[in-house]
Amino acid sequence: MEDLSEEERELAAMVREFAETVVAPQSYEADRTHTLSMDVVAQMGDLGLFGLPFPEEYGGQGGDYMALGIAIEALGRVDQSIAITLEAGVSLGAMPIFRFGTEEQRQELLPDLLAGRALAGFGLTEPEAGSDAGATRTTARLEGDEWVIEGSKQFITNSGTPITRFVTVTAVTGVENGRKEVSTIIVPNGTPGFTVEPPYDKVGWNASDTHPLSFQGARVPVANLLGERGRGFKNFLSILDEGRIAIAALSTGAAEGCLEAAIDYAKSRTIFGSALSTRQNAQFTLARMRARVHTARLAWHHAARLRDADKPFAEAAAIAKLVAGEAAMDNARDATQIFGGNGFMNEFPVARHYRDSKILEIGEGTTEVQLLVIARGLGLAG
Repeated sequence: MEDLSEEERELAAMVREFAETVVAPQSYEADRTHTLSMDVVAQMGDLGLFGLPFPEEYGGQGGDYMALGIAIEALGRVDQSIAITLEAGVSLGAMPIFRFGTEEQRQELLPDLLAGRALAGFGLTEPEAGSDAGATRTTARLEGDEWVIEGSKQFITNSGTPITRFVTVTAVTGVENGRKEVSTIIVPNGTPGFTVEPPYDKVGWNASDTHPLSFQGARVPVANLLGERGRGFKNFLSILDEGRIAIAALSTGAAEGCLEAAIDYAKSRTIFGSALSTRQNAQFTLARMRARVHTARLAWHHAARLRDADKPFAEAAAIAKLVAGEAAMDNARDATQIFGGNGFMNEFPVARHYRDSKILEIGEGTTEVQLLVIARGLGLAG
């Protein structure tokens, strides 16, 4: 972390200590029972983590996206479910309100979100609209002074917790020149016709809150439009660009957590009379794992610095997510191999990382989408 300022180093140390002393001890049981600890969420709020990249006038910490990434990386090292709860709470919950909301919406919604007293979901993905988000089928029509929403969303993080306040959803609000007009609308939890369906039974991220959503004649005021009508899809794409930096930071933390666990285990495991760490094959495996962590961190730091300097960063964010997501998955596989049979036991963190890390190559844009973004940057894709 040689490129970090003294303030950034202090933040990293603070969140790392919190992760070790508060998050890690409850991670196994939370994963086993598929339970998100609201106490941990509240403590993250008390530390100011949900408000890191937001101005103080709304209750934020006055930091930047680099600061958010530092916190997410430190959490991802010990518990990806908690890290994604923070990432989604900021990037997908609060950031759309801050970036595109009216001043009234910001004043009403941001203080609780930035304090960790409330969470919000980001309703983009549908059964037929994932990477092809332009295939949105959820609709919203105006009837008097209300939007009437029909449709469904899936894989929505932070949408069903006890403190979830609302979800923002993309919906087709009309057709212009033969193309769908997609807008974004705020739907408070508890709105009649809006149902948060039972949680998923997932491979990983078991302590993260994830639900499908359904809308059957759900009515919200016309003032709940978020941003300009017809710009919902474009606005959310920009939110995803930022989110990819945060996911890359999470992935880097996961990759580092796997490396550290594998090193400790290799030093303590005796095989044929000597420590596993003395075997060249194990040494080479650990060396490759270290190189992946280093490369992933450089990639997301670069993307975050560009974003915070108001420079174009979409391609750098795609590269960071691609490199870091693969680093997490590769390191989880290698760490599990180092652990041998123990790596297949859920009580060991590397087993959880092995299950958790695959989604890092899928969520907020698949590996293939990142490659497409990079190819476009090369002038290769139509």
